[in-house]
Amino acid sequence: MQNDRTSEWFVPKFGSKNFRISIGILFLPYTGMVVSFAAWGSLATDFSPYRLVAICVLYFLALGISAHCLDSIGSKSKPWGFLSRRKILAVALLSLGGAVAIGLYYALLDSPLLIPIGIAESFFLFAYNLELFKGRFHNNSTFVVSWGILPVLAGSVIQSNSISVETVLLAGVAGALSYLLIVTSRRYKELKRQSKDSPKIHRNEIILQLTSIGVIVSTASYLLIRHL
Repeated sequence: MQNDRTSEWFVPKFGSKNFRISIGILFLPYTGMVVSFAAWGSLATDFSPYRLVAICVLYFLALGISAHCLDSIGSKSKPWGFLSRRKILAVALLSLGGAVAIGLYYALLDSPLLIPIGIAESFFLFAYNLELFKGRFHNNSTFVVSWGILPVLAGSVIQSNSISVETVLLAGVAGALSYLLIVTSRRYKELKRQSKDSPKIHRNEIILQLTSIGVIVSTASYLLIRHL
Protein backbone atom coordinates (compact mmCIF):
# COMPACT_ATOMS: atom_id res chain seq x y z
CA MET A 1 0.00 0.00 0.00
CA GLN A 2 1.33 3.42 -0.94
CA ASN A 3 1.04 5.80 1.97
CA ASP A 4 3.57 8.45 0.98
CA ARG A 5 1.83 11.15 -1.08
CA THR A 6 4.83 13.46 -1.54
CA SER A 7 5.09 12.23 -5.15
CA GLU A 8 1.63 13.63 -5.99
CA TRP A 9 1.40 16.14 -8.83
CA PHE A 10 0.25 18.97 -6.53
CA VAL A 11 3.23 18.60 -4.16
CA PRO A 12 6.22 20.89 -4.92
CA LYS A 13 9.26 19.15 -6.33
CA PHE A 14 11.60 21.58 -4.58
CA GLY A 15 12.43 22.50 -1.00
CA SER A 16 12.81 20.44 2.15
CA LYS A 17 10.56 17.50 2.91
CA ASN A 18 8.84 19.52 5.65
CA PHE A 19 8.09 22.32 3.19
CA ARG A 20 6.82 19.92 0.52
CA ILE A 21 4.54 18.15 2.98
CA SER A 22 3.26 21.44 4.44
CA ILE A 23 2.23 22.56 0.94
CA GLY A 24 1.06 19.14 -0.19
CA ILE A 25 -1.29 18.62 2.74
CA LEU A 26 -3.27 21.66 1.58
CA PHE A 27 -4.13 20.05 -1.79
CA LEU A 28 -3.90 23.55 -3.25
CA PRO A 29 -5.51 22.86 -6.67
CA TYR A 30 -8.55 21.28 -4.99
CA THR A 31 -8.63 24.03 -2.38
CA GLY A 32 -8.48 26.62 -5.16
CA MET A 33 -11.41 24.90 -6.84
CA VAL A 34 -13.57 25.22 -3.71
CA VAL A 35 -12.51 28.85 -3.21
CA SER A 36 -13.50 29.46 -6.84
CA PHE A 37 -16.94 28.00 -6.19
CA ALA A 38 -17.38 30.43 -3.30
CA ALA A 39 -16.38 33.22 -5.68
CA TRP A 40 -18.99 32.03 -8.20
CA GLY A 41 -21.75 32.74 -5.72
CA SER A 42 -20.48 36.26 -5.15
CA LEU A 43 -19.88 36.96 -8.83
CA ALA A 44 -23.51 36.06 -9.55
CA THR A 45 -24.55 39.13 -7.54
CA ASP A 46 -23.82 42.84 -7.53
CA PHE A 47 -20.87 42.03 -5.31
CA SER A 48 -18.65 43.85 -2.88
CA PRO A 49 -14.95 43.06 -3.53
CA TYR A 50 -14.31 43.03 0.22
CA ARG A 51 -16.97 40.39 0.79
CA LEU A 52 -15.69 38.40 -2.17
CA VAL A 53 -12.24 38.32 -0.59
CA ALA A 54 -13.78 37.49 2.80
CA ILE A 55 -15.68 34.43 1.56
CA CYS A 56 -12.65 33.22 -0.36
CA VAL A 57 -10.42 33.55 2.70
CA LEU A 58 -13.11 31.86 4.83
CA TYR A 59 -13.18 28.80 2.58
CA PHE A 60 -9.42 28.70 2.25
CA LEU A 61 -9.12 28.57 6.04
CA ALA A 62 -12.05 26.22 6.67
CA LEU A 63 -11.76 23.69 3.87
CA GLY A 64 -8.33 24.37 2.43
CA ILE A 65 -6.45 24.20 5.71
CA SER A 66 -8.73 22.90 8.46
CA ALA A 67 -10.51 20.17 6.49
CA HIS A 68 -7.34 18.82 4.93
CA CYS A 69 -5.55 18.80 8.28
CA LEU A 70 -8.45 16.95 9.89
CA ASP A 71 -8.51 14.55 6.95
CA SER A 72 -4.87 13.67 7.58
CA ILE A 73 -5.80 12.86 11.17
CA GLY A 74 -8.88 10.86 10.23
CA SER A 75 -7.14 8.95 7.43
CA LYS A 76 -6.28 5.39 8.36
CA SER A 77 -3.33 5.34 5.98
CA LYS A 78 -1.52 8.37 7.49
CA PRO A 79 -0.39 9.52 4.05
CA TRP A 80 1.64 12.49 5.29
CA GLY A 81 3.91 10.44 7.52
CA PHE A 82 5.70 12.09 10.39
CA LEU A 83 3.57 15.23 10.94
CA SER A 84 2.59 15.53 14.61
CA ARG A 85 -1.10 14.83 15.26
CA ARG A 86 -1.15 17.54 17.94
CA LYS A 87 0.34 20.18 15.63
CA ILE A 88 -2.01 19.29 12.78
CA LEU A 89 -5.01 19.49 15.11
CA ALA A 90 -3.86 22.87 16.43
CA VAL A 91 -3.51 24.25 12.89
CA ALA A 92 -6.92 22.83 11.96
CA LEU A 93 -8.69 24.42 14.93
CA LEU A 94 -6.92 27.78 14.56
CA SER A 95 -7.82 27.94 10.88
CA LEU A 96 -11.39 26.95 11.59
CA GLY A 97 -11.57 29.61 14.29
CA GLY A 98 -10.53 32.25 11.78
CA ALA A 99 -13.14 31.06 9.29
CA VAL A 100 -15.87 31.07 11.94
CA ALA A 101 -14.90 34.59 13.02
CA ILE A 102 -15.24 35.88 9.44
CA GLY A 103 -18.55 34.09 8.94
CA LEU A 104 -20.03 35.30 12.22
CA TYR A 105 -18.99 38.89 11.54
CA TYR A 106 -20.97 39.04 8.29
CA ALA A 107 -23.80 36.86 9.61
CA LEU A 108 -24.39 39.21 12.53
CA LEU A 109 -23.84 42.28 10.35
CA ASP A 110 -26.48 41.61 7.69
CA SER A 111 -26.20 38.07 6.29
CA PRO A 112 -27.86 35.72 8.83
CA LEU A 113 -28.36 32.99 6.21
CA LEU A 114 -24.65 32.32 6.61
CA ILE A 115 -25.42 30.74 9.99
CA PRO A 116 -27.27 27.61 8.73
CA ILE A 117 -24.72 27.23 5.93
CA GLY A 118 -21.90 27.52 8.47
CA ILE A 119 -23.50 24.97 10.78
CA ALA A 120 -23.89 22.50 7.92
CA GLU A 121 -20.34 23.05 6.71
CA SER A 122 -18.94 22.65 10.24
CA PHE A 123 -20.80 19.38 10.70
CA PHE A 124 -19.54 18.00 7.39
CA LEU A 125 -16.04 19.29 8.16
CA PHE A 126 -15.74 17.01 11.16
CA ALA A 127 -18.05 14.17 10.11
CA TYR A 128 -16.48 13.71 6.68
CA ASN A 129 -12.81 14.29 7.43
CA LEU A 130 -12.62 12.51 10.79
CA GLU A 131 -14.91 9.76 9.48
CA LEU A 132 -17.26 10.14 12.45
CA PHE A 133 -20.43 8.05 12.90
CA LYS A 134 -18.59 5.01 11.52
CA GLY A 135 -17.75 6.89 8.35
CA ARG A 136 -21.41 7.30 7.40
CA PHE A 137 -20.80 10.80 6.03
CA HIS A 138 -17.46 10.02 4.39
CA ASN A 139 -18.97 9.60 0.95
CA ASN A 140 -19.34 11.26 -2.43
CA SER A 141 -22.67 12.93 -1.60
CA THR A 142 -21.25 14.74 1.43
CA PHE A 143 -18.23 15.83 -0.59
CA VAL A 144 -20.43 17.23 -3.36
CA VAL A 145 -22.62 19.18 -0.93
CA SER A 146 -19.80 20.48 1.28
CA TRP A 147 -17.16 21.17 -1.38
CA GLY A 148 -19.39 22.06 -4.33
CA ILE A 149 -22.90 23.26 -3.57
CA LEU A 150 -22.63 25.05 -0.22
CA PRO A 151 -19.63 27.23 -1.15
CA VAL A 152 -21.58 28.73 -4.05
CA LEU A 153 -24.59 29.41 -1.83
CA ALA A 154 -22.34 30.96 0.83
CA GLY A 155 -20.73 33.22 -1.78
CA SER A 156 -24.13 34.58 -2.73
CA VAL A 157 -25.45 34.87 0.83
CA ILE A 158 -22.49 36.88 2.12
CA GLN A 159 -23.23 39.48 -0.58
CA SER A 160 -27.00 39.69 -0.56
CA ASN A 161 -28.34 37.33 2.12
CA SER A 162 -30.30 35.64 -0.66
CA ILE A 163 -30.08 32.75 -3.12
CA SER A 164 -31.16 33.43 -6.70
CA VAL A 165 -32.06 31.00 -9.47
CA GLU A 166 -28.71 31.77 -11.10
CA THR A 167 -26.94 30.85 -7.86
CA VAL A 168 -28.80 27.54 -7.69
CA LEU A 169 -27.77 26.75 -11.27
CA LEU A 170 -24.15 27.59 -10.52
CA ALA A 171 -24.33 25.43 -7.41
CA GLY A 172 -25.54 22.57 -9.59
CA VAL A 173 -22.58 22.99 -11.94
CA ALA A 174 -20.20 23.15 -8.97
CA GLY A 175 -21.78 20.01 -7.55
CA ALA A 176 -21.31 18.16 -10.84
CA LEU A 177 -17.65 19.20 -11.06
CA SER A 178 -17.10 18.17 -7.43
CA TYR A 179 -18.63 14.78 -8.18
CA LEU A 180 -16.30 14.35 -11.15
CA LEU A 181 -13.36 15.30 -8.95
CA ILE A 182 -14.11 12.96 -6.05
CA VAL A 183 -14.99 9.97 -8.24
CA THR A 184 -11.81 10.44 -10.27
CA SER A 185 -9.76 11.00 -7.12
CA ARG A 186 -10.98 7.79 -5.49
CA ARG A 187 -10.29 5.82 -8.67
CA TYR A 188 -6.85 7.46 -8.97
CA LYS A 189 -5.88 6.58 -5.39
CA GLU A 190 -7.07 3.00 -5.81
CA LEU A 191 -5.03 2.60 -8.99
CA LYS A 192 -1.94 4.00 -7.25
CA ARG A 193 -2.36 1.48 -4.45
CA GLN A 194 -2.46 -1.32 -6.99
CA SER A 195 0.38 -0.13 -9.20
CA LYS A 196 3.08 2.53 -9.09
CA ASP A 197 2.71 3.46 -12.75
CA SER A 198 0.16 2.80 -15.46
CA PRO A 199 -1.60 4.66 -18.29
CA LYS A 200 -4.84 4.63 -16.29
CA ILE A 201 -3.17 6.49 -13.42
CA HIS A 202 -1.92 9.18 -15.78
CA ARG A 203 -5.32 9.55 -17.44
CA ASN A 204 -7.03 10.06 -14.09
CA GLU A 205 -4.33 12.47 -12.99
CA ILE A 206 -4.91 14.56 -16.11
CA ILE A 207 -8.65 14.67 -15.38
CA LEU A 208 -7.92 15.91 -11.85
CA GLN A 209 -5.54 18.55 -13.17
CA LEU A 210 -7.88 19.78 -15.90
CA THR A 211 -10.88 19.90 -13.57
CA SER A 212 -9.27 21.75 -10.67
CA ILE A 213 -6.94 24.06 -12.58
CA GLY A 214 -9.58 24.69 -15.24
CA VAL A 215 -12.05 25.94 -12.63
CA ILE A 216 -9.42 28.18 -11.02
CA VAL A 217 -8.17 29.69 -14.27
CA SER A 218 -11.64 30.26 -15.72
CA THR A 219 -12.82 31.93 -12.50
CA ALA A 220 -9.77 34.19 -12.31
CA SER A 221 -10.11 35.03 -16.01
CA TYR A 222 -13.79 35.95 -15.64
CA LEU A 223 -13.00 38.18 -12.67
CA LEU A 224 -10.24 39.97 -14.59
CA ILE A 225 -12.38 40.43 -17.71
CA ARG A 226 -15.28 41.75 -15.66
CA HIS A 227 -13.10 44.46 -14.18
CA LEU A 228 -11.16 45.47 -17.31
